[in-house]
Amino acid sequence: MDVLYHSTRSEGLAVTASEAILKGLSEDGGLFVPDHIPALDKSLKELSGLSYQETAYEVMKLFLTDFTKEELKDCIQKAYDEKFDTDEIAPLVEAEGAYYLELFHGPTIAFKDMALSILPHLLTASARKNHIQNDIVILTATSGDTGKAALAGFAGVEGTRIIVFYPKNGVSPIQEKQMVTQKGDNTLVVGIHGNFDDAQTGVKKIFGDKALAAEMEQKGFQFSSANSINIGRLVPQICYYVYAYAKLLKEGKIAEGEPINVAVPTGNFGNILAAFYAKNMGLPIGKLICASNENKVLYDFFSTGVYDRNREFVLTSSPSMDILISSNLERLIYRIAGSDAKKTKELMAALGGQGKYEITDDMKAQLSDFYGNFAGEEETALTIAKIYRDCGYVLDTHTAVAAAVYGKYKAETKDETKTVIASTASPFKFTRSVMNAIDPKYDAMDDFALADALSQIANVEVPKAIQEIRTAPVVHDKQCDVDQMQNVVREFLKL
Repeated sequence: MDVLYHSTRSEGLAVTASEAILKGLSEDGGLFVPDHIPALDKSLKELSGLSYQETAYEVMKLFLTDFTKEELKDCIQKAYDEKFDTDEIAPLVEAEGAYYLELFHGPTIAFKDMALSILPHLLTASARKNHIQNDIVILTATSGDTGKAALAGFAGVEGTRIIVFYPKNGVSPIQEKQMVTQKGDNTLVVGIHGNFDDAQTGVKKIFGDKALAAEMEQKGFQFSSANSINIGRLVPQICYYVYAYAKLLKEGKIAEGEPINVAVPTGNFGNILAAFYAKNMGLPIGKLICASNENKVLYDFFSTGVYDRNREFVLTSSPSMDILISSNLERLIYRIAGSDAKKTKELMAALGGQGKYEITDDMKAQLSDFYGNFAGEEETALTIAKIYRDCGYVLDTHTAVAAAVYGKYKAETKDETKTVIASTASPFKFTRSVMNAIDPKYDAMDDFALADALSQIANVEVPKAIQEIRTAPVVHDKQCDVDQMQNVVREFLKL
């Protein structure tokens, strides 16, 4: 049965998967959601015998139903190849009573590579399928990791341009260096004077500008998105939860059908939403443990049913989670509202206006799959230090937030269900925070000396992504105020 996609904000016509991927965001400002979540059509035992690439095909074919077998397999083979530093693509490592799903073995050492390695191929295939002649302009906001992963995916891809906006003082030095050294005539990186929410709001505003869209169409351009608002980002993320379960089954760590819990460090809500979709496909997942840092808007939402972004924005050592508007939550809101687009639109209008909304008791009752909590800066650092001290395994700051929250969950519930923790970034991406947590003596070192020291204590090679930027020249030094973002786009496209 084909899967079609609707906007979360209107009862308009359904579109195919390739059309949804091309558009990125619906014209009414809503996000595309599947008209139904398909069930896995292979048994868990069958899935346990598959490679990562084969697993990805079995999951993605169910959502991207207007792609041929050949098109989809071609996209998958181009995405998950030698650019990953392990044949497994997403290894599972057991440490401290949990299973860490390492999603950082791609070219930019963060989980965003898992989806952004395939998105350019899905987009170009979608353009061919829909007879699009325009160049696709990828417009994206990043809190640190999406930017470089998208740049790496789209650099040099014919028929595409990519513009990345990031908060100038809101990412780690390594994250910034990765972005501003990106080569490629079709790439532009811009630091904005504001935070990630400002960047994301600015990008959405540009997407919604009908006059600009018409002007671009005349010049042979159209926008799409590489943010997790694009369904072409979300679907590939479902695959690694299915793969993780199958791997545990293959290794005899669980019995077929035995439930597992999943803990995810959460910012824009895409990564944990993918786990929710996997659960609804029939994967035996018990609790979805949603871990926040001090920007705990999601924890408060799960606790009270009120989503309120009217609060201080905190810069933390886990910057990819420094978000107060979790865009992908809209997809969950639509689902628990009974696929009521009018209700979803009302709630999103309230968020855009008063900066808050409250869900009904009926909607709140449907959130029982989720457990929310948060970890402060000190707790995060203590978690990194403890796990390193106890077993020699080094976590990045984001994964440490999830590990700390998982500890709170176990203490509260006494639930001993085997748990997979999404390890979303390499510790080499946040060396200063990680090494300071292990021992403050490291603080005097520069970022690259810290990488060498981390390599020694963790007995892991410095990743290629870090080696490459040691001496790479800065290519992008543009900065702008939030209200100048559209002008920057116009200038880059020569409109």
